[in-house]
Amino acid sequence: MQSKTDLEIVKKTIKNEKNGLNSLLKLVDHSVSEAIDLIYKTSGKIILAGIGKSGHIAQKISATLSSTGTHSHYINCSEANHGDLGIIKKDDLIIALSKSGETLEMGGIINYCKKNKIKIIAITSNQDSFLSQNANRVCLIPDLPEACLLNLAPTTSTTMMLALGDSIAMALMARNKFKQVNFKELHPGGMLGQSLLEVKSLMHSKNEIPLVSEKANMRQALLEITSKRFGCVGIVNEKKSLTGIITDGDLRRNIKKDFLEYAVKRIMTKNPIIIDETSSIYDAIILMNKFKITALFVANKKNRIPRGILHIHDCIKVGTNKN
Repeated sequence: MQSKTDLEIVKKTIKNEKNGLNSLLKLVDHSVSEAIDLIYKTSGKIILAGIGKSGHIAQKISATLSSTGTHSHYINCSEANHGDLGIIKKDDLIIALSKSGETLEMGGIINYCKKNKIKIIAITSNQDSFLSQNANRVCLIPDLPEACLLNLAPTTSTTMMLALGDSIAMALMARNKFKQVNFKELHPGGMLGQSLLEVKSLMHSKNEIPLVSEKANMRQALLEITSKRFGCVGIVNEKKSLTGIITDGDLRRNIKKDFLEYAVKRIMTKNPIIIDETSSIYDAIILMNKFKITALFVANKKNRIPRGILHIHDCIKVGTNKN
């Protein structure tokens, strides 16, 4: 069957590219750390250069750098030779991607950088290439056959370039102490941006919060659960601090002839999980998944006074809202 042949090729390709990444992992050495140091100390832009498939990878790496706190641009080697060299300034740094290191179209950028004393980092598999010989730092990728059946289409090589570029971006992200709040500023739109909204932007507050006193009985708790429709009710003490929670599941597990007269303290789970209102929606989802719950009370960790409640359905609405 054709589908069987297709799957065999797919699995073989993935295996070959995985082997390439394993080989890259063994090859990575201090030269990569030196390249990261050079990038970190650059006062200008980090410009990724490439052409063809390597160009597409360079463009993606540039986008990752920019989105994680390192000012970056992409330049196509052919376009550079027809005027785009003008975007390269003396305080910039070039990261040039070429498996062979002998890409003809890259010659113009290399000569321009040498003339103007602009530093170059090479990502290549050829230590002895024209690119390597003119670079300030060389980050080698293994010289392996491509996963392409004809060993022609860049596949394994571009996968290794991308992995190395992403890894460099992550190291720079750590050096720059780039945090979630910074990521949010650069990603205001789409699902990423919305998942980094603060919990308080989605939580239900004031009279919408399902709450009863510790002195209440299960009849009162059941009415609160039913009227607020979050599948749970929070239990608060005289200081209005959240001391427990009762869920739909607790009700099912404790239904008996006279359970409506039980004190809520007899049924409730003590010290329920809470989240701060300045935490992100992403953090809330992580908590809900971790503890297999569908709702979170929003409260300050010191006084545990409920400020709101967030349901998993609120988070799902964010994820399905298309800009």
